[in-house]
Amino acid sequence: MARVTVEDCVERIPNRFDIVLLAARRARSIAAGSMLTVDRDNDKNPVVSLREIGDGTIDIDELKSSLVHSLQRRVEVDEPEEDNMAALMISSNEWSGVIQENTVSETFAADEVGAVAGADAETEEASAPAEADADDPTEEA
Repeated sequence: MARVTVEDCVERIPNRFDIVLLAARRARSIAAGSMLTVDRDNDKNPVVSLREIGDGTIDIDELKSSLVHSLQRRVEVDEPEEDNMAALMISSNEWSGVIQENTVSETFAADEVGAVAGADAETEEASAPAEADADDPTEEA
């Protein structure tokens, strides 16, 4: 009898793996005390659930949603998202190098940057010979 029942189910649900999952879910709900939609005829719960699926006496979409809900560990709630476009625009401008109108920034001319670098180089050259003279014990002043 079970073979005929599975063949009836394949007409309604073409995937045999889905049939197994749905029939098992229905068999567990029958064992938990759910009302039967077909006569038991001395059959066990898995055979009764297959007969219910094959006869079309239960809603397959409802059974699928019940199965999915039972397998979910974390249920996500769809909440409307806030419009964060202004925050995204501000953060993207910071990373792209765009200067905001309200912010104050220092700018240097090319000759100012070169003058500072040149001044540092001169002070390093001037300090190097003086240190070498102080460390050399052979030279006397």
